[in-house]
Amino acid sequence: MLVAKELSSPDQAEIQTVIERQLGAFARDDAGTAFSIASPMIQRLFGTAANFMAMVRAAYPQVYRHHRAEFGEMATVKGEWLQFVRFTGTDGHKALALYTMTKDAKGSWRIIGCRLLQRGEAGA
Repeated sequence: MLVAKELSSPDQAEIQTVIERQLGAFARDDAGTAFSIASPMIQRLFGTAANFMAMVRAAYPQVYRHHRAEFGEMATVKGEWLQFVRFTGTDGHKALALYTMTKDAKGSWRIIGCRLLQRGEAGA
């Protein structure tokens, strides 16, 4: 389940929609869609959708298989948009993630990265 905070700009809505699309792709094990939402830099780094999904499964379990995702604050720093998302994994463990977003040459929002800032115990 995804809970969205009140939006104040079209960019916020677009960014959250992009993140939701990738989370949906993870839930369906749709590596192609999940990979296509990543920035070209991330795509070059991992090379294939399968490599990207393997990394997400191993390094971001609360993101890959989550029970709940809630959008938090959004900020801009040096032209990059930052979106905080609170996750509760299917195992009950919680995590706070920071997504870094950018617009590509066509004006579409892409995910540059996702960093887990906090990982907690079940129910924490």
